[in-house]
Amino acid sequence: QDWEQRQEEDTLLIERILLLVRNVLHVPPDPVEEQGVDGDASVHDRVLWALHISGMDDLLKFLASAQAEQQWALHVLEIISLMFRDQSPEELAALGQGQAAAEHGEDTRELETLRQRELAEKRARALQRPSRHSRFGGSYVLQGLKAIGDHDVVFHKGLHNLKTYSHDLGKETRRVPRRRQA
Repeated sequence: QDWEQRQEEDTLLIERILLLVRNVLHVPPDPVEEQGVDGDASVHDRVLWALHISGMDDLLKFLASAQAEQQWALHVLEIISLMFRDQSPEELAALGQGQAAAEHGEDTRELETLRQRELAEKRARALQRPSRHSRFGGSYVLQGLKAIGDHDVVFHKGLHNLKTYSHDLGKETRRVPRRRQA
């Protein structure tokens, strides 16, 4: 709902949900209780994954960026800071660059294979067709249309040019002096 259409109860419900998410993320980690295997996701990571699956992260991004929802900005900022609680900035920056470099290298290899395949197909098509193009479009006899004498007209252009045929084709137009023009 837009903020104009919200009742007081709706505003309180949104605030309570944001406070609940903040309080759930605020719970400190307990390594003795977790006792997970190395590389296993912590409880905090699993909570973040559940928030992502439910679509709550998209709602938080919307609340953070929407101009009309500025009243929730501090709650959202606190939630986001709690999401990144166990992460150091150096780890996050290195993780993003490593992934981007790996994806970039993979994309580059994929594009190169596609380019090689396209060039091979282009060469195969070039070998299939003859190397020289014949400019000869053919000659056609137009029956029923008389040329000089009793012969039929011989048309040396393509059939698609037949609609624009006239007997004056190829003749220069005579220039009429300006004073004799109509």
